Amino acid sequence: MKNRDPFLHRYFPWLLLAGILLNIPGLWLDIIEPDGALYATIAKHIVLHNDWVNLYGDGHDWLDKPHFPFWMAAISYKVFGITGFAYKLPAFLFWLLSLRYTYLIARDLYDEDVAKIAVLIYTVALHSTLANFDVRAEPYLTACIVGAAWHMLCVHAKAHWSHMVWAALFAACAIMTKGVFVLITLAGGWVIYWLITKQFREFGNYRWWLVLALCFVFILPELYSLYVQFDLHPEKVVFGRTNVSGLRFFFWDSQFGRFFNTGPIKGSGNVTFFLHTTLWAFLPWSLGLVGGIVYLLRFEKNRDAIRWVIYGSTLVTFLLFSLSKFQLPHYLVIEFPYFSIITAYFFTELAARSKLNHFVTVQTVLLVVALVFISGLLYITRIENGIVAAAVALGIVFATNIINYRNAMQQLLFKGYAMAAMLYIFLFQFFYPFLLQYQSGMQAARVIPEKNRDLPVAAYGSFSYSFEFYSPGEVKLLKSGQYLDDFIDTAPCYLYTTAAIADSLIRSGLDAEVQASPQHFHVTKLKYGFLDEKKRSAVVEPRYLLYIRDDNTL
Repeated sequence: MKNRDPFLHRYFPWLLLAGILLNIPGLWLDIIEPDGALYATIAKHIVLHNDWVNLYGDGHDWLDKPHFPFWMAAISYKVFGITGFAYKLPAFLFWLLSLRYTYLIARDLYDEDVAKIAVLIYTVALHSTLANFDVRAEPYLTACIVGAAWHMLCVHAKAHWSHMVWAALFAACAIMTKGVFVLITLAGGWVIYWLITKQFREFGNYRWWLVLALCFVFILPELYSLYVQFDLHPEKVVFGRTNVSGLRFFFWDSQFGRFFNTGPIKGSGNVTFFLHTTLWAFLPWSLGLVGGIVYLLRFEKNRDAIRWVIYGSTLVTFLLFSLSKFQLPHYLVIEFPYFSIITAYFFTELAARSKLNHFVTVQTVLLVVALVFISGLLYITRIENGIVAAAVALGIVFATNIINYRNAMQQLLFKGYAMAAMLYIFLFQFFYPFLLQYQSGMQAARVIPEKNRDLPVAAYGSFSYSFEFYSPGEVKLLKSGQYLDDFIDTAPCYLYTTAAIADSLIRSGLDAEVQASPQHFHVTKLKYGFLDEKKRSAVVEPRYLLYIRDDNTL
């Protein structure tokens, strides 16, 4: 197809650069609890013990997720040291890779305009950027899925045989990130495409079976690790029971057990959860996505059928998530490249018909709503430098209204990026630094000097993943008073605990000094009482870091 926006090639690289730069500040912010800090700690254990087979978290053998993201973080630790930046960096690099593959898929199935706009949309979609700050498995998983998808398109086009290897390798890495369910995401669109076009012979095409076979060869490191850690040790207690097979959990319970709610990890999902979650998670492009889906249903039926590889995969994955009993908002991130392509195609179709002005108005409204939201939050929380944050947000809104736009597409994208800039500057420069002050485990851990990294450190009565990660060495999780007594006998040592327990120990005669007493709040479960500066003191509580000397005889 011929390019439809003569100005896009001019502003595309600048918007893309701006979008990437908006994502970068999150790399230097501290890791937020719970999941990010837990995963960072699991990778830390790999490096401290040089053990790349056994995963440990929460004080015990850990089976919940496969190894690949932890291996990537551990490699980064080896290069850059055990820091929050080193934990987030490889995930960010995979996210950049997913941008590249999103472009290639959209370019090959549509045209260069759609590809560029899709990348711009994906770069600043809200939960995509949040996933680069609060790193879990999604940046790795998304990159591996879209990487495998593009190479599978090349396999379909009978390109060089190396694409079969790359498709299998990316698919294997995706499996070693989240489990075998990703094969449903990768294959679902192809199955629908073959059924629609009646290409039934493709089900027996040796290329696809060779990709599948190579994929299982590439996941052998994961299978070996699970077998060694769990299947060879039926005596280990996992999920409260023994005789747990790591291989069974990997192939069944980890994903399908959650879907059918028969595995050890259960949930209580709602089929509408991801419908309303998408409306905020894909901001500022949510209404464009809704319009794009309606457009596909009305006008795309008789167009290029190969695009159903994307549409089908999106549909199958979304239905799989919606019908599952275990649902979390960040699961949606793996859909964002395809959401972005669908939205970009819709925008270009409207632009070709000069019907994009309604969505420009929507972006203008969202921009104003974001300004009001930020201003209101600043007023309630009384964040430090709140006036500066408000001035920056107001300045961005003002700037978007004095730009001389060449066409509606440029205005749509610029205003979407202006909203993203407002949100991410506010979040990464003001709001998250404010929240992280109340992540008490991290604040307490930083008081422990590096010279004392070999002293015993433990948590009792209150456990924090960030305390475990940011402490110089390892942290023991004490689960009973007897374990506490035994730990005190190892003095000098450090103990992270509640104020009540700390006061009780000191009153009992323990020779201990309070090294830190940071205020604590569960910052990922925000409540109005915490956000309101006038009520905050009533909902936060202190955590204590005790330095216990070696002359105690309790």
